[in-house]
Amino acid sequence: MKLHRRTFLQLACALAGTAGLSSPSWAQADYPNRPIRMIVPFTAGSTTDVIGRTVAEQLEKQLGQPVVVENRPGAGGVLGATTVAGAAGDGYTVLVHSAAHLANQSLYPNLKYDTLKDFAPVSMLASMPNVVVATNGREFKSLKDLVDRARAAPDQYTFGSSGSGSGAHIAGEKFKAAVGIQAIHVPYRGTPEAVNDVIAGRVDWFFLPLPLALPMVQAGKLSALAIGADRRSASLPDVPTTAEAGFKDVDQQFWVGMFVPASTPPAILARLHDATIRALGSDTTRARFANLGADAAPMPQAEFADQVIREMASTTGLIRSAGIRAGN
Repeated sequence: MKLHRRTFLQLACALAGTAGLSSPSWAQADYPNRPIRMIVPFTAGSTTDVIGRTVAEQLEKQLGQPVVVENRPGAGGVLGATTVAGAAGDGYTVLVHSAAHLANQSLYPNLKYDTLKDFAPVSMLASMPNVVVATNGREFKSLKDLVDRARAAPDQYTFGSSGSGSGAHIAGEKFKAAVGIQAIHVPYRGTPEAVNDVIAGRVDWFFLPLPLALPMVQAGKLSALAIGADRRSASLPDVPTTAEAGFKDVDQQFWVGMFVPASTPPAILARLHDATIRALGSDTTRARFANLGADAAPMPQAEFADQVIREMASTTGLIRSAGIRAGN
């Protein structure tokens, strides 16, 4: 991991050094001169897809070339990531992936790529908190009430997810470890199936990204117990943060970021990064993200690289300690 960290930070420093140069190479002078492919490894209409398409629209204005979104769903984002890992590092193929990208190395031991070695981070694009949701009108009066009941009756309560190794599963395991409870994980084939069973009361709780939780909470189908952020959401102003509910250091953030093949030249990566930051700063981007319950999250390359390394290390540790396997 130390070698990977050094490689990432060396790349980030190189990028920082080239960002201010005028036109040191043909790559920086000519890029881009043809359409760019944006690979989204989830289905059209997913949160990651909507964020990717919003950014793609603004990138076209910044770069003067079409940015074509291609959905390549499958295996928790592995299929799309594999496509980008094997692409030429010329800036014409980019990956827009969620935080699940950092878990897949541990969940799928036979990956054809290395998450740290084969990808260079461009920037985080958006972040949004997870919301702890339960059946509306169920016995839980608050997040503390849920935790107290689960502590008093180990393995008598359940939490759902969209599949073993999914973001919701990992969020649930992180929460269990942080607050010291035992609960039974119930995996489903997808988020809609899991949420339907929470609504029906067949599963006790679920960690749902704010954009997905918002309409169901507003419609009275789900009860929001807490939001995993450092501040309340303007969309759900009456829902306390996990810290306000009495549990510090259990923030649950869902994020989406952009990556390119690690072989991408620093000058091209710097150009793409700068255009992405400007795209994230547009009023259109911020308004569309706000409608999702998401915040634009522009980030320097070195900072994003450092976060990827730290978060991947902690996620890997959790997956191993909890014995999580994809599809189990």
